[in-house]
Amino acid sequence: MSDSCTVEDRPIRGFSASNDRPGVNSLRDELVEAGLLIPTGVQGLFGRDERFEQVVEAIDSLVTRLGADQNAEVLRFPPAMNRVDFERSEYLKGFPQLAGTVHSFCGGEHEQQRVLQCLDRGDDWTEYQKPTYVVMTPAACYPVYPVVAKRGSLPEEGRTIDVMSYCFRHEPSLDPTRMQLFRMREYVRFGTPAQIMAFRSEWMERGTRLASVLELPNSIDLANDPFFGRGGKIVAQSQREQSLKFELLIPIESADKLTACLSFNYHMDHFGLLWGIRTGDLSVAHTGCVGFGLERLTLALFRHHGFDIGRWPKTVRDVLWDKP
Repeated sequence: MSDSCTVEDRPIRGFSASNDRPGVNSLRDELVEAGLLIPTGVQGLFGRDERFEQVVEAIDSLVTRLGADQNAEVLRFPPAMNRVDFERSEYLKGFPQLAGTVHSFCGGEHEQQRVLQCLDRGDDWTEYQKPTYVVMTPAACYPVYPVVAKRGSLPEEGRTIDVMSYCFRHEPSLDPTRMQLFRMREYVRFGTPAQIMAFRSEWMERGTRLASVLELPNSIDLANDPFFGRGGKIVAQSQREQSLKFELLIPIESADKLTACLSFNYHMDHFGLLWGIRTGDLSVAHTGCVGFGLERLTLALFRHHGFDIGRWPKTVRDVLWDKP
């Protein structure tokens, strides 16, 4: 059985900061050399050191303070979700290239011996790995919709959920801002079209303010999701024409390459229809969300303020660690 992963996604033998195609991405090399990121041998899959995690946690706390007035219900999920819910979400229609499934050994003792023989020979051993009913979470908000749907119609003021999760996207890259496993913090809004549009407008202003107090150069621009195939291009064009997605962009990898660190999304009635979510008057609910890429914001801070946190601008440190 042949290996189904791409050449770029296969583990790199002898991977290190010095031999992983040096010079291809100077930022990644610098982060690895400084010990902030720890290479694992697979592109886009990193460990993080204590300093990196301190900044991630500080950003997460800052987002909590920024959204303290949202009356949001806090929900936390593991980085995997129910496969049935995942299939119902229609994620595979738009992004099959990014999805990750969890497989497990499903054979008996005879099959185990075959696996061990393959391992001894260095052959492919995955023939007896079968898909489970668990898939990797593609976006932090995806497990939220079935939970809200089961509660019945929304209250008059709608509902806001605060959610965070590790997310997976099969997108191996040498660019450290394109990790395959990363943390996404979101506020997800359920309600009427007017409520969702007001929510998104408010968070676009707040997101800009967040980047500004962190002294990060930023801009907001219209965007679209990476829908798959020729049909996906039509969907992406429609998404842009309807102004459904905006992103807050920060230069990280290089001065002329902008990276989306926050996204502001209006799903219209897509998830409301899929899950049967209704407003108080039984109209189909609309949804929207603001998403914070915690690793990307952390990388932006290290890029623009240096690898020594103690030498960052005092104003930035005071904002992050909540010092008046």
